[in-house]
Amino acid sequence: MPDIPSAPLQASGGRSRHWLIDAVIGGGVALGLITVAHGALPRVERLPPASSAAPPPPRPADPPAEPPVFIAFTTPAPGYPVISPFGLRQLPWEEGGRLHAGVDIAAPAGLPVLAAADGVVVRAGPDGGLGRTVEIKHAAGLSTIYGHLGALLPWITPGVAVKAGAAIGAIGSSGASTGSHLHFEIRDDDGRPLNPELFLDRRFTAAGDLPLRDAQRFGRRVRLAYVSNIPKAKQQEMEARAQAKLQLTAADAKGAINALQRGMNASATVRDYKLKNGRPYARLQVGDQRAAQRQAQVPAIPPIPAGVPSGTAGLPPGVTSLPSGTAGLPSGTAGLPSGTAGAAREAQAY
Repeated sequence: MPDIPSAPLQASGGRSRHWLIDAVIGGGVALGLITVAHGALPRVERLPPASSAAPPPPRPADPPAEPPVFIAFTTPAPGYPVISPFGLRQLPWEEGGRLHAGVDIAAPAGLPVLAAADGVVVRAGPDGGLGRTVEIKHAAGLSTIYGHLGALLPWITPGVAVKAGAAIGAIGSSGASTGSHLHFEIRDDDGRPLNPELFLDRRFTAAGDLPLRDAQRFGRRVRLAYVSNIPKAKQQEMEARAQAKLQLTAADAKGAINALQRGMNASATVRDYKLKNGRPYARLQVGDQRAAQRQAQVPAIPPIPAGVPSGTAGLPPGVTSLPSGTAGLPSGTAGLPSGTAGAAREAQAY
């Protein structure tokens, strides 16, 4: 068998070993470069599976539905106080107390006046002592009245529908007003005044919930009202009444003269006074003082003896008839002077 040269085999095996070494070194370098590149990439955190996520917060429960509103009232001048309540009141120019049929709310002139509830305007314009006035009709026959307004909005006319809180005019001092304020009333279907403070800022779900009976009640005590400004017409009325007081001296003299003509030593005192048909009118209390003096001088009458006929008590022995002018008097009154002590009569002077 021929000999095979070994040199080429050795050369080939050496080349294989060098290739293997280069491959190992190249692979390590490549692995290092990949590791460095992977470290430079942004870090991404893996989320947990959806099944392990926290449950969402519970959904809040829906608020309970409010009952339907039959009628709701709001304040016509929010933020301002009631200075004169519902009830009996006497103003400086009045001779006695009378029902103040609403409430007075003090507020600056020009402030908007708001409709107190949904309704329809039934009148708008001047109304005597209330000045510029708006009246609105509401559910259940209720009406609200807004008086002493300084101005009315031009579209507030009869037949116009308004919503609660809508402006209808402005605060003022028209009519017989003592200053800038709103006179506010609530009346029922029969026109009877109701206490507004039992309605304002309240909601009613049915007509039966309205406090109609309680709102008609008011105390019997008369509240004296003190005002800072008196209307001109009322000033004239008060001046006429003061003039009537000055004329009471003449009225006293006239009453005393009349009493003297009737044979009375009279003293006249004034009971009251007022204007009647534009003229001073005075009522006098006239007392008969002379009759009281005569009564004090009458002697005491002895008691009636047993068996004496009625009407003859105190007569001298043997006298069986009464003096002229005393027939028919009750027992024990024979000889009394004419007239009754302290009798009072009324005289009227104009």
